[in-house]
Amino acid sequence: MGKTIMHGAATGRRTPSATVDRRSARTRRALRDALAAEIQATGDLSQVTVTAVTERADVTRRTFYSHFRDIQDLVNQTEEETIADLRGLVGDISRVDLEQLERAIADMEPCPGSVELLQYFKDRGLYLGALLGKGGDPAFAQRIKDMVRSVVTDRALDGLDARAMGSFFDYYLTFAVSAEVGVLVEWLTGGMRESVGVMARLMTALMFVRPGDLYGRPIDFDVPKFAIGLGLLNLKERNDD
Repeated sequence: MGKTIMHGAATGRRTPSATVDRRSARTRRALRDALAAEIQATGDLSQVTVTAVTERADVTRRTFYSHFRDIQDLVNQTEEETIADLRGLVGDISRVDLEQLERAIADMEPCPGSVELLQYFKDRGLYLGALLGKGGDPAFAQRIKDMVRSVVTDRALDGLDARAMGSFFDYYLTFAVSAEVGVLVEWLTGGMRESVGVMARLMTALMFVRPGDLYGRPIDFDVPKFAIGLGLLNLKERNDD
């Protein structure tokens, strides 16, 4: 068997398994694209049928069932593959330190790794836009947020002022992750009008916009002091209750 594979590689001929794998990948890609088209056509994922997807993809129902149990399985596998891919891309971004971010913003450059992340979404915009948009799977965006939070939490805690730990940090992380994912989804489902490079720079900068910056009245405050104050206030009010 090893000789057959080596011989096929040496002669440039595709082995049967390679041909099957490529055919399978094309079929799965066609079914994902057909799913996206049906979501857009019906406006509701729950209305999408196996018959409609197979007809649009020009494959038989038997072929569909050789890959997926049903439409929900097609959705689940697509989302799981996406999240697995994104985990590495998000991990690359999470390793960027504040000095690198500061230099990127000063030079009007994107955060390292952000272009690759956005390019991933753009390359798969047809089906990811459909699944994340209206009529798609409302749980998909939350799954992405949960994954992002799990990847970035340890890195975000590294070097954190201990006085800002606790509820303030937890809610800040929820706020930051929700905001970034929300902006990403808005770009993806809005037709990706901005280029990948421009959007990467925009998303890099957005997290550093302070309240009032857009109005010429920036608001600065002592975050650790505020976090401690909130903790004490929360403790007092719970004791009063």
